[in-house]
Amino acid sequence: MMRKLLFASLLGLAACGRPHPQLATGPWQAHLLREDGGDIVFNFELLDSAGKKSIHMLNAGERMLVDEVRQEGDSVFIRMPFFDSEFKAVLTGDGSLQGRWIRHLADKDASIGFKALPGIRERFKTTTPPKFNISGRWPAWFTNAEGKDSSFAIGEFTQQGSEVRGTFLTTTGDYRYLQGVVDGDSLKISTFDGSHAYLFTALITSDSSLSHGTFYQGITNKEIFTARKDSSAKLQDATTLATVKENGALLDFTFPDLNGRKVSVRDERFRNKAVIVQLSGSWCPNCMDETAYLSDWYKKNKNRGVEIIMLCYERTPDFEKSKKAVNNFIKRFDVTYPVLITGITPSDPQKAEKTLPQLTGIKGFPTTIYVDKSGKVKEVHTGFNGPGTGEHYEEYKRAFNALMDKLL
Repeated sequence: MMRKLLFASLLGLAACGRPHPQLATGPWQAHLLREDGGDIVFNFELLDSAGKKSIHMLNAGERMLVDEVRQEGDSVFIRMPFFDSEFKAVLTGDGSLQGRWIRHLADKDASIGFKALPGIRERFKTTTPPKFNISGRWPAWFTNAEGKDSSFAIGEFTQQGSEVRGTFLTTTGDYRYLQGVVDGDSLKISTFDGSHAYLFTALITSDSSLSHGTFYQGITNKEIFTARKDSSAKLQDATTLATVKENGALLDFTFPDLNGRKVSVRDERFRNKAVIVQLSGSWCPNCMDETAYLSDWYKKNKNRGVEIIMLCYERTPDFEKSKKAVNNFIKRFDVTYPVLITGITPSDPQKAEKTLPQLTGIKGFPTTIYVDKSGKVKEVHTGFNGPGTGEHYEEYKRAFNALMDKLL
């Protein structure tokens, strides 16, 4: 509570009678200040080109461009390009930023204290040489604080010296780019992209065992986890999580595009073509990665007799609010295929029955449906392994292109 009062006071201050400090260009170390002390640390780089400021969020190999950066006196406003979140902060006398990260949810705003320090490249400070190298594949079991809900994921890490990069793979996608360190026998890895705000900490008890793991997620969520190294660990086949109720089922849906015009999969545009139906949402980081790939692929292959339709499941059933969020999303990736708004939220337990009753369910986002030229569903794929997964992303692209060659 004291942090909230402090930052609220800072944001209300006006600098009078003195020059305003300016945002420093170069590297920054940033912190989301959780009340439980599990601060989520990340890095960004600030650029200034002829007075136009921009930021690159830095997570392992990713540089996410944030081009809405505005300074008004001592106040700094940073709007993330996706996921409807922003920073509001004050530039203090020592050049640091203090304020809040705000997430605009469907029915309310949620926020957390934020600070950022200029001139610091490191993510986490190390004091002791690493005792172990955790490179490899780590099946991990997560439970919530009450020990009731559990989930399974596979961590994949590469360690060079003290530095660690990697991700966690799940049946519905990956945790994107994680970056951190091994300090003695302690692991710390984190990421921030405007939606994912994650910190993982663990004790490395041997070359093949992680214990006392804590997963700090977003503003308040926390889980515990353990992991053991196992190169043979596998997830359930992504094509078996959701399927069609009957082999050779024909899809039949109609939803409005961003202009309110009704579009149906039965329209002439899609007849006698292979069709990819992308179940997505502007709130979904893995959907972002899939859209980046499919948008580029479509431009290169649309003349082969293929179409893509994106069905958006937004956090609100309000069409205008959904349209605004989706429009920002598709502009960033220059999406040129039809994008439709279902009016159904991703949390609706009947989302499949209300939108695609031919499916046994929608188990996660993104889900991708592949339809042949006769209109029959040939495959349903849940999740997406994005560029943060390395070889898994390359494997996805090979399998995707092989399937599309077959359908075409």
